[in-house]
Amino acid sequence: MLSKNVDNMVIKKLWVGIGCQKGISQQLINLVIKKVFQENQLIYHEIAGIATIDKKASEIGLLEFCNLEKLPLKTFSAELLNNVLVPNPNNTITKLVGTSSVAEASAILAASEITSTEIMLLVPKQIFRLPEAPATITVAVAKSENLIF
Repeated sequence: MLSKNVDNMVIKKLWVGIGCQKGISQQLINLVIKKVFQENQLIYHEIAGIATIDKKASEIGLLEFCNLEKLPLKTFSAELLNNVLVPNPNNTITKLVGTSSVAEASAILAASEITSTEIMLLVPKQIFRLPEAPATITVAVAKSENLIF
């Protein structure tokens, strides 16, 4: 039997996929994710984790952001990411990292690991080039619909 606190429980079902250039800061990641969530009327506290390509597993800004927000960082190989059907593939990045999608594909893959069926790409990739930072960051958000308990 479920307790009375279930109504107050936050179900973390949103995975944020991130593609970024080397040297991206934790502050910029934080700013961009909050902007995406605000613009798309998503609940920030429903973030289950951050997902990206395995080549970014030691990216300081990503690690600092995940540590600060107490979120897991899931990484996937280019081969796995390349097998995910996404709405906005980019053949230019295929030459750089070996897959046509990092943000969308990693968000979808991460969300698919905690669900039994349906994954929704709530926010297709959004590309940010901010004047105060030379780096580019791409963000996508996927949602696990039917959670396995």
